[in-house]
Order: sequence, then C-alpha cells, then structure tokens
Amino acid sequence: MAAGRTRCPKRARLRSLVVRFTVVGPVRAWRDEVELELGPPKQRALLALLLVRAGQPVALSEIVDVLWAQDPPSTAVNVVHRHVGSVRRLLEPGLPTRAEGSRLVRSSGGYRLNADADALDLLRFRKLSESARRTAAAGEPERAAELFSQALALWQGPTATGVPSDIQTHPVFSGVDRELLAIAKEAATTALASEVPEQLPTVLQQFAAHHALDETLQAQLIRVLAATGRRAEALEVFSTARNRLADQLGVPPGRELRAAHREVVPRSTPAPAEPVQPAPPAAPPAPAVRPAQLPPDLPAFSGRHAELAGVHTLLPEGAEAGSPGPVVISAIDGMAGIGKTTLAVHWAHRIAHRFPGGQLYANLRGFDPTGSMMSPNEALRAFLHALGIPPNRVPTGLDAKTALYRSLLAGRRMLILLDNVVDSQHVRPLLPGSPGCLTIVTSRNQLHGLIASEGARPLTLGPLSPAESHEALVRRLGTDRVAAEPQAVATIIRLCGRLPLALAVVAARAATRPSFPLSSVAAELRESQGNLDAFAGADPSTDARSVFSWSYRALDREAARLFRLLALHPGPEVSAAAAASLAGLPLRVTRALLTALTRAHLLVEQAPGRYTFHDLLRAYAMELVQDHDPDEIRHDARHRMFDHYLHTARTAATLLAPRRTEPLPLSPARPDAAPEHLGGQDRAEAWLSAERVVLLSVVEHARDHGFPSHAWRLAVTMELFLDRRGHWQEQTAIQRTALGAARALSDRLGQAHSHRTLGFAEGRLGRHEEGCGHLERALELFTELGEAGGQARTLRSLAFLSNSQGRYQEALDHYRPALDHYRAAAHLSGQASVLNEIGWTHILRGEYEHALAHCRQAVELHRRIGDSAGEAAALDSLGYAYHHLGRYEPALTSYGRALAIYREISDRYLEADTLHHQGDTRLAQGDLATALTDWRGALEILQELNHPDARVLDGKLGQYRQSPHPASALSG
Repeated sequence: MAAGRTRCPKRARLRSLVVRFTVVGPVRAWRDEVELELGPPKQRALLALLLVRAGQPVALSEIVDVLWAQDPPSTAVNVVHRHVGSVRRLLEPGLPTRAEGSRLVRSSGGYRLNADADALDLLRFRKLSESARRTAAAGEPERAAELFSQALALWQGPTATGVPSDIQTHPVFSGVDRELLAIAKEAATTALASEVPEQLPTVLQQFAAHHALDETLQAQLIRVLAATGRRAEALEVFSTARNRLADQLGVPPGRELRAAHREVVPRSTPAPAEPVQPAPPAAPPAPAVRPAQLPPDLPAFSGRHAELAGVHTLLPEGAEAGSPGPVVISAIDGMAGIGKTTLAVHWAHRIAHRFPGGQLYANLRGFDPTGSMMSPNEALRAFLHALGIPPNRVPTGLDAKTALYRSLLAGRRMLILLDNVVDSQHVRPLLPGSPGCLTIVTSRNQLHGLIASEGARPLTLGPLSPAESHEALVRRLGTDRVAAEPQAVATIIRLCGRLPLALAVVAARAATRPSFPLSSVAAELRESQGNLDAFAGADPSTDARSVFSWSYRALDREAARLFRLLALHPGPEVSAAAAASLAGLPLRVTRALLTALTRAHLLVEQAPGRYTFHDLLRAYAMELVQDHDPDEIRHDARHRMFDHYLHTARTAATLLAPRRTEPLPLSPARPDAAPEHLGGQDRAEAWLSAERVVLLSVVEHARDHGFPSHAWRLAVTMELFLDRRGHWQEQTAIQRTALGAARALSDRLGQAHSHRTLGFAEGRLGRHEEGCGHLERALELFTELGEAGGQARTLRSLAFLSNSQGRYQEALDHYRPALDHYRAAAHLSGQASVLNEIGWTHILRGEYEHALAHCRQAVELHRRIGDSAGEAAALDSLGYAYHHLGRYEPALTSYGRALAIYREISDRYLEADTLHHQGDTRLAQGDLATALTDWRGALEILQELNHPDARVLDGKLGQYRQSPHPASALSG
C-alpha cells in the first residue's frame, strides 16, 4: 500500500509534463519547452516512425524494416528495444527501469506513441485539413481556405528531416509528403474559389520550391499569385518552371502550366499590361544536371555504313519531335580491336541532339588486363554525381543507387553509353527504367541475357570490308599514296585482318615514314606474323599481335622498355611524371618517349600530359613485360611508382595544411624515383584533383602487389583532401583497403590510423555507430602505442561525431583530454585547434560568450605560431559567435580577416564556408544585395569543387527566390 502511495504521485507528475513534437519537417521534441537531444540516428528515426503513426501500433517487424530495409543485423530487435527504452526515459525522465510509462507503450506486438493534435504537428495538420474540408462542404470556402492556410503554415520541410537519408526515403515518410502535397493543391483550389488568405501564397511558394517539377502545383501557385495582384511574381514562377523543365528534363511546360500562364497573360496581350517589377537577382544555376560525357568522336572515322544504317533504325519515329518513345537498348559486341567503342561513340555523337536530357558515359573496363574493372556500384555513383546528387546524398546499397538513378531519369530523354561490359549482369543495374532513353552497350561477349530479358537489339561487328579497310587507310595516309601501290595496300589490309585497331597502328607507322614505299611496310609486316590465339578471337586470320609486335619492334630500346613498364600502372591514366618514376628516367627523356608511343598509336594522350592504353594494347604490353622483364625489374618499377605517388601526395597534403598532416614516418623515396615538388598550394590542389581517381586505384594496387605499407600510408595521407571535397564514400572505400593492408602487416600503427580515418568518414556519412566503433578501437591502439598525438586526434574525431548527433556535453568531455595530450606534448597548433573546436561546441550549445573566450585564445595562439589556416578557422568561429550575439560589425571584421587568409593560402572550400556565414550576417543587417553576392560567391566555389554543400546553399538561394519575405525564408 505504501509503495502504491509513493508511485502514484510520481506517475501523476510524469503525466503533467508537457511534451510536444514536430515531424512535418525536422524531427524535434520538447519537454516543458526545453528541446530534447534525440540521440543517435537510428533512435531519432524510430521516434520519427512512431510520430507519423502516432496513436497506432507499429509492429516490431515494421520498425526493423524501416530502420534497416533489406539488411538488418542479427541484433536488430535488441537495438530496437534499447532505443525504445531510451526514448521512454527521454520523454518521461525518472521513469523506473523496465517501467512502461504512459507515452510510449507496448501494443499489438509492437509499440504505440500516444499523442494528440496539441502535442504533434502532423495530427494538428490533419485536424485542420479535415476541418477545412468540412467547412468547404458546408459552403464556406473563404473560412475553409483560412483553415487550409493555417494547416500548411505548420509545414517546415520534408517529413522527418534529420533522419538518415536512406530511411527518410522509406514509403512511410514519403507517403506523408505526398499527403501534404495533395493538401497544398487542395488548399489552392479552395482559395481560388473565394478570397485567398494573406499567408497562403507564401506557404505555397515554399511548397513549390521543394516540388519544383510538379507542374500542377506550379500552375496553382501562378493562379494564386495572380489572384492576389502579384502578377509579376506569377510570370516569374512560370519562367523559372519552364527553364527548370528544359534544363533538368529536356521538356517544355505541360498543358496545365501553359494554361495557367495564358490566364495571367491573355492571348490578345503579348506582354503584361503593367511593367514587371524588377525581381531579386537570380541565383546561379543549380549544379550541372545536364551531363555531356561522350568521349571525343574520332576525326578519322570511316566505314561501317551498313552498321550505322542498321542502328539508326532502332530510334523510334517521331523522336525528333520530342516524343518519349520506348526504352531502346543497342548491344554492340565483337572481338577486341574490332572498333566497337569507335562505332558507338561516333553514332552517339550523330544522334546526341535527339536527347536533350544529356549523355552519360562509363568505361566499365570489363576486360582490363590489370583487373581494375569498374563495378556497377562505382558507375552508378559517378552517374548520380553527374546528375547533381552530392556524395553525401548517394545511397550506400546497389539497389538503392539503382532506384535513385532510375527516378532521376524518369521523364527525361537521355543517351547512355556503357562501354566494355563483361556480361548482362554487369550492366543491368545501369539500365534506365522509363521511356525516352537510348542505352548503347559494347562488349566482347554477346549479351544473350540482355537480349532475352530486356529486349536489347544485338549488333555483332566483324572485320571491316575490303572497301572500308581501303577507305580507312585513305583517311590516314591520303588518296595519292594509297592509290600509288594497290598491291601493297591489299597486302597490308589482308595481314591486318581488316581489324580497325591494327590498321590504325600500321597507318600510324607508315605516316611517320612518308618516304618509305608501302611495299616495304607490307614486307616488314609480313615478316612479323605469328600465332595470336590469345587475342585473335574466333578468326585465326585476324592477327593483331603480329601488327602490335611489328609496331613495337620499330620502337627504339627505351621507348619499348617504357611501353612494357606502363602495363604495371593501375590506370585509368598515367601522367608523364608518374611514367618517369615508373621507368626511372628523367622527365624530359620520358616525355619524348611518350610522344613516340603516341605517334605509333600505342598510347593515347587523353588530356595534355596524361596517357592511356587501349585495353588490347595494355594486355599486349602486360604480356611483354612478363616475358621480357624479370620479377626483380617489375618489383623495382612498382616500388618507384608507389614512392612517386606516396611522396608527392605527402607533399601536396603538407602544402594544403602544413600543420594538419598526419606525422607518418616515411622511408625516403628511391633515388631513381622522381616525386613531384609542386611548389605551392594551387599546384598541390590541382595535382590531387587530377590524380584522385588514379590514387584510389594505387592504394588497392599497392596492397595487391606486395606494398601494403605504401597502401595504408597513401590512404591516410589523402584523408584531408577527400574530406574537404566531400568524397566520403571514396574515403570509406580506401580506408577499408588501408585497414586490410595494415592488418596483413600486423602493423598496429597503421591499423590505428586506418581505424581513425575510417571512423571519421563513417561519421560524415551519418553512420555514427560504425564510426564510433572504429574510433574507439583507434583510441585503444594509440593508447597502447603511447601515441599521444594519435590519441588527441581520435578524441577530436569522437567529439565531432558527438556534436553531429547533438550530444554537446559528450563532445566537450572528449575535447578536454585531447587538449591535455597536446599540452603535455607542447603541441601549440593542436592546442589552438582544440580551443577553436571547444568554442564551436559552445556555439552549438548557445553559449556564445564562452565561445568567444575560447575562440579568441585560439586566434592568438594560431597567430603566435604562424599557423595562418588555423587562425582563419578560429576567426570564422569568432565571427559566428559574434553574429549570434547580434554584434554584427565585429562578426564582419572577423569574417573579413578569415577570408583574406583563405584567399592568400588558396583554401577554396573554407573560403566558401566563411562567405556563407558572412552572407548570413549581411542579411541580419538588412543588406540583402550584399548577402546574395556572398552566397553566390560561396556557391560558385562549391560548385567548382563539386562539393555536396553546394546543394544546401543552392536550396537556400532557391528559397529566397521563391519568397517575397527573404528574411523569413532563410531563417531556417
């Protein structure tokens, strides 16, 4: 009885707590007007799910499905129970362990969150909307429109903003978004039948900004704006929608949108009756979403007339007029060197104008002799990036990537060229799923699965006809020279087996010897014939190796050696400097040899100073190097190459961040390697940008060819560059490779660094549990090794993860021992960096005076040791704290000093970040024009860097463009 008396008052007190939630936009919760920290991402997502299903039981199986989709861990149910317990204690503090409470209760084999319309914005939205419908049915459209307007004013963005993106796209949340969108349209229709409420146009503009391609909503917004006398803005909405449809989908406005425009601009009036008021300056265009990725057409293309005529018939009638047409897949197959890629690229260029949505291209390297085949996952990531999806919004799984890719292509007329495919399975995830697209696929194999299942139209290429072979030689050698020796020409054609690649190599050789008769070329070619079963395909008369060996033997000794050694490079392209290190030769000599190989058509100069192989020639070079160069020679060449990339990458990383590069011990480069000196930050940035894809391949190549130490050190060296550029998925991939390499060596220092970099990258992608696990293991290893610097850096990474989850006190608890480690080591730069990061955490907590104190210390300490980059970072934080205190002039002074430093040291990303902050302060002062200038400057930099933050800033500018009240539009 006594126990009962003590429990009841407690239960009563729990129920008296006022708790409210929002899920129509960001997922947030308050208890007695104090906002709650909602915990890790999965816990936040669980709460969001319970909120959208408030008052209804949610089965445990459904919770697992939403949180983990198709790949739940074996511990999923236990994790759910743990998160449920945490949410209960969050909503009802003081609840005894295992007590059920009153808000989150068990129900029908799952859980139910009890909330009403006063506590949850979604329920309040539905209640107002239903009331509006009843009022409209009762014949009171004006009152109904007002109720709809009140409901829509609750909308703060897409449902469940803040949960991981792969969960937010689940139908349980996207279904709510569709419900809200339908209500917005219904509200507009109701309002147009009466007097439009004052706040409705602004709310509709916000909806329209997030549903920019919904023509019905855009049309209704035009009508609502016109009905409230805002005709100029209505015309601007039409113009913006028309341009966006053309740029992103390649289609004109539909019937409904055109009709709304006609209502605003009567047919008898070619222009608005009253002058259009000047609109705010337009924001720069969104990140490029009309890709044009086709490789250059071959100027000397000739022949294949019948094949071109055949593939041209695959295009549906009326395609020129813009009709969608069916999905068309053309599968071109044939042996290596037969000209599949050349034909596909030439045809694609001829018909590209029929596909206004753009062109995508991927060389899937299905037959690359180095084994560096591009996976569908990798190709999809590149395509999504080209279509404007920032790296942090790209889903992780293959199925999710494919679904997003097909969604982006829906309604667009695009041409996709998929080159060098192994088999049908290799290409299937890359096929579009809706009408209007043409996919061209090339492969050495016949793609029977694609033909049977997807209805691909096959085209098997054989050798050129004698006449086409003759035409190919004329295009390369000239009519007179070919006509002068018909018998020699016939012999060359026969010995080349009418293979386009072989003819090109022979013609290149003959073109460099214009005084030699073609009969001597034919004689030399005849002498070089040999057995080519590895490359000849089914036709033994097609003797490609004979042609290659003939051209190879014409090289001088050093050029031939370089040709062989280049096969050891992982690709996809090699710079002249890297080739010099690979060969152990001076750069000047190497450039001359590369020119000789290019003239002989044994290499292609893909871009100035960057070279690539045809995969058949790479295979031939690989055969040669394995046959002619012993293991020791190949090992030394690879060693020089890996030294080149590792030491040049270290130089670049040090130039970009002199005091932030990991102090990794490196052995000196071999004396016959020639790492690049770079000379300055601009060149360092350019080198890393140009070599990024190569460096990713080098990490794997080093691991696979006996250089695991180079592998993990190179991966860790690249961390800062990849992080600043937002290449977080690439980061996780190479850091996993690095971790495997370090484990193979039993190198605990390498494992510690790899765990730390991998954990930080996982956190960037929102995978906080995985990231925390890696970081905790890194901390254990650094502690065992006595590496104080590593411990401090790991603690800072743990603090970053805590801050990103809103656990600010936990972040401060990590920063304090990190600062102690740096102080014990007298590491002034580290101390200053941590002081700045502590200041930033106080900003996140709303403790701006505390933030000022720490950031000022950081500025002074960075300045004392001459750390310009650190000083600029601390100045930016200082400005941010001043801004939130309403002290705008000192904020602008701090930002201005930070920008001057960033521009001096060429740190483009952080320059953009500070410009963004400075624009916010300009807006707070009421200086809209300068704020827009700052934001556009930041956006230009981020788009140039292809950084995911560009999407956020572009959305911010888009909201301003859509809103007549910019301050309110941008306040979030």
